[in-house]
Amino acid sequence: MKYFKPLCIASVLLTLTTSQVWSQLPAVVSSPDEHIKVHIQLEDQKPVYAVKLDGVDFLEDSPLGLKTSIGDFSEGLSFAAQSRATIAETYELKKAKVSHVEYQANELIVKFVNANQDTLAVQLRVSNSDVAFAYKLTAKERNTKVKILEEVTGFNLPDDATSFITPQALPMTGWEQTKPSYEEEYTFDEALGTESQYGVGYTFPGLFKNEEKGWILISETNVDGSYPGSRLGESDKYGLFPLAFPQEGENNGLGDAFAAMAMPAQTPWRTITVGKTLKPIVETTASFDLVEQRYAPSQEYQMGRATWSWIVWQDNSINYEDQIEYIDLAAALNFEYVLIDNWWDARIGRDKIEELVKYANSKDVDVVLWYNSNGFWSNAPQTPQDFMNTAYKRQKEMAWLKEIGVKGLKVDFFGGDKQMTMQLYEDILNDANTYGLAITFHGCTIPRGWEKMYPNYVTSEAVRASENLIFTQYALDKHAYYSTILPFTRNPIGAMDFAPVFLNKRLSRDQKGGTVRKTTDAFELATAVLYFSPIQHFGLTPNNLEEQPEFVLDFLREVPTVWDETVYVGGEPGDYAAIARRKGDTWYLAVTNGEQAKKTLELDLPMFKGIEATLIYDAKDKTAAQKTVKVKKNGKLKIDVLAEGGALLISK
Repeated sequence: MKYFKPLCIASVLLTLTTSQVWSQLPAVVSSPDEHIKVHIQLEDQKPVYAVKLDGVDFLEDSPLGLKTSIGDFSEGLSFAAQSRATIAETYELKKAKVSHVEYQANELIVKFVNANQDTLAVQLRVSNSDVAFAYKLTAKERNTKVKILEEVTGFNLPDDATSFITPQALPMTGWEQTKPSYEEEYTFDEALGTESQYGVGYTFPGLFKNEEKGWILISETNVDGSYPGSRLGESDKYGLFPLAFPQEGENNGLGDAFAAMAMPAQTPWRTITVGKTLKPIVETTASFDLVEQRYAPSQEYQMGRATWSWIVWQDNSINYEDQIEYIDLAAALNFEYVLIDNWWDARIGRDKIEELVKYANSKDVDVVLWYNSNGFWSNAPQTPQDFMNTAYKRQKEMAWLKEIGVKGLKVDFFGGDKQMTMQLYEDILNDANTYGLAITFHGCTIPRGWEKMYPNYVTSEAVRASENLIFTQYALDKHAYYSTILPFTRNPIGAMDFAPVFLNKRLSRDQKGGTVRKTTDAFELATAVLYFSPIQHFGLTPNNLEEQPEFVLDFLREVPTVWDETVYVGGEPGDYAAIARRKGDTWYLAVTNGEQAKKTLELDLPMFKGIEATLIYDAKDKTAAQKTVKVKKNGKLKIDVLAEGGALLISK
């Protein structure tokens, strides 16, 4: 696994109003194109904000503020000052859905004081698609530390909005008490005020439909070891979702659920993406616009594709001979990596792992190894464990991994969002960079700007991922449907290690037992592009080399995993998804049909207009077929997809 190092090439901050201070509220800040407006004011000495898109309410008056160990900054406040600035920043990414970003936003900072004359500053930034805000807390008298006990932050959706959100799990539940791990199912067009499945709210990101007026995506970014990860609490009947901190019982009750910070205290950014269509949701870069790289990369990290025996062949494949097969499969497909999963220390052994690394390297394949994140905050028994959670053990282990030539780690079973856990993520990443190791997280939280913050961060699961396709027929039956949910919910905010592309008809080693796949082969190939992850761990098996036509194998040999551009083409949750991505001069369009009925889609494809392209499509028997098509000069193209089918269009 390897990466992109985010390069901030140019950053310009221009303060427009250095001397002018407004003495009245409400204050209004608009997007550069004037379509989005954010109002902030005091109501009964309580700060509130609201968001409008072209004059239409997308968030109604919503609370702001903090409750802390040095005072209450949610009520009894007075306006102190405000200032404005224009933000213009250009930066480059190497392991993201885009490679070049020109971020422009208008900034408003409003300062409030409490009875002690301590100051809460609300920093707002508004771009042409995103609203973001964060708090900065300063004390009048000397104060070096503070506990943020509660955020009063809320998101007040219009009453008739509906939700596409995934519930927060209860702590120490699920398989071997490993939850929460962001692996629950999503609501679908659910009325606000409906109690969540477990009664403790929902995880970020949250997607909402504002009737037929547009869409809203709410999340957060710039979370590191100085703050816990947050979530949406239960909404009231009017659609007000409070921001909530982790549950006390997460990580077996270890660590505090609040934030403990040095003063002055700066919180993470809360992000709100709004649009009349899902285009701004799919294309948002809010997760990266508001963060800075934390440390320099120790080397150039390489992204790419990986084979992975465990996903279909499961635990019994963790042996020397089967790993040789999967290394050979990776080499045959020109993949960069092989992932060797849990139990490798017990079932293969460290000496044999060294041999496997040497063998893989002789085939121009690098090795990623699995680790348990802990040994005491869940009952997950898989080894190796008790290495990643202790600094001296972790560093010694990583030194050995570097010595034998391992390039990346997959670290699993975190089970919480407390500040203690966020610090562990950061510590693992920081130490791994010292030893040239790239990091994938599983059984984990969502990334919060981490692709840019940490040069050796690769991807996170934090989704009901493809392992469930193996575990239950129910999950596999919902596979196509979820392909129309995840591109508009989980994936827009960051890398998502779903681990796609299954070409076996039954998801088992011998294909005589196991779950039965209903999706077409073209659908499966499309998910390689539809789902974004800088390293894609594919669900392929060695027999696919003999069973699939050469054009399918050639696609797998060439498909990128990081992109220069990403464009929403069409689709909505529950219907279909169509997303185009560009690498260099080549465009890839991925289409999946989430419904159990065939359909013909007429798509507007300006990036393909007037050119010949390769179409991988559904044959009648659900295998993949290929042909050349000519896209009209107006960019229109009709594509037929079978029930639970898909297509890929690739420019020549």
